[in-house]
Amino acid sequence: MTQAEQERRFQEKIEKEIKIEPNDWMPDEYRQTLIRQISQHAHSEIVGMLPEGNWITRAPNLRRKAVLLAKVQDEAGHGLYLYSAAETLGADREQLIDDMHTGKAKYSSIFNYPALTWADIGTIGWLVDGAAIMNQVALCRTSYGPYARAMVKICKEESFHQRQGYESLMKLCNGTPQQKAMAQDAMNRFWWPALMMFGPSDAESTHSDQSIKWKIKRFTNDELRQSFVDASVSQAEILGLTIPDPNLKWNEARGHYDFSEINWDEFWQVVKGNGPCNKERIAARLKAKEDGLWVREAANAFAKKRAMKKSA
Repeated sequence: MTQAEQERRFQEKIEKEIKIEPNDWMPDEYRQTLIRQISQHAHSEIVGMLPEGNWITRAPNLRRKAVLLAKVQDEAGHGLYLYSAAETLGADREQLIDDMHTGKAKYSSIFNYPALTWADIGTIGWLVDGAAIMNQVALCRTSYGPYARAMVKICKEESFHQRQGYESLMKLCNGTPQQKAMAQDAMNRFWWPALMMFGPSDAESTHSDQSIKWKIKRFTNDELRQSFVDASVSQAEILGLTIPDPNLKWNEARGHYDFSEINWDEFWQVVKGNGPCNKERIAARLKAKEDGLWVREAANAFAKKRAMKKSA
């Protein structure tokens, strides 16, 4: 069978909504696109544990601590699911992680902003996990089977994360004036980075068109961003928070909210490693890898010893 024929049959399967599985033939570009996207997603789950993990010991009460601990644990699990999905494409997990440490591979830009107050934790749950869900629900229908199946469980847990964040903010917004002000301050700082989570504008995105053709993605960056803004306005109104955008207004003709242009210079600076916490995040992940080396070595030695006993 010629390369052209294989590509034609592959695209036919995509159009018929037949999942592509690890042993199926696929174009190398499709494989590499998936490895890039899935590994970036995995890195984001792992790095995303850092700003929240820093608040576990400082949570205001035992209930909040238990909820936050469960959330951080979920994020670790999501990273493992996604690294495993990338491995089904032939990727080496250790190499993927090393690529993140060297800056060759990226993770979500939002995690390069600091969580300064307890209100930030609620805002991360509401806005950051809300933005993630907006993107990830569509990924439950992505064309690559292992990725789609992993996303089903991840989305269920992310929905819990968003609800707990919103509930935490609701408590603050109905508390003292100082607590309400703290929630508004968190909103002011995280609103624009949350919009940046959807990636560059469609005009600047180099992967969207092909990813949509292969049904890796179902919607463009700008479509997802618009859906997120539309959904967030009423949620902010219920909380009594003001979205920090003077140009935010309903456009009857479009059936959507208009909003200001994102500061793309800031976005690209953060993506390139010059954000408030880029160096801190990578340093933390490098330290974690070094500190855990003895565990990996012990596990490998035990596995080797057990294999030798079985073969004896």
